[in-house]
Amino acid sequence: VTQPSTHAYRIALSMALVAMTFLATTPIDYQVISFDYIDKLEHLSAFLVLAFLTDFAFPATPWNRQKFFLLLSYGLLLEIVQYFMPYREFSLWDLAADALGLLSYPLITPLLKPLPFLAPRWTE
Repeated sequence: VTQPSTHAYRIALSMALVAMTFLATTPIDYQVISFDYIDKLEHLSAFLVLAFLTDFAFPATPWNRQKFFLLLSYGLLLEIVQYFMPYREFSLWDLAADALGLLSYPLITPLLKPLPFLAPRWTE
């Protein structure tokens, strides 16, 4: 099974960043499931996906602090923008959930490495 090209991952990463920026700055609430901490789970999963896409979009370097801090800075930027929006608010808890999503990525890579369509990321 062939792996999608780096170019495809970069397009997917760009699309994810545009979608997440839109969702973070729009007044419309797109919540489908409702429970107390669903927004923290959304932050965690969104940044886990961003970590995956970033790692695969830039495979010349392994997952590292630079990738982590660039994505966490993006999360902080979104929180700062939300601070100035009347229908949003700044939240350190959201930023913590973002960081937890990013920290989760290297923990799940052992589960991803055996998958034939993802394995080339770590063998090239």
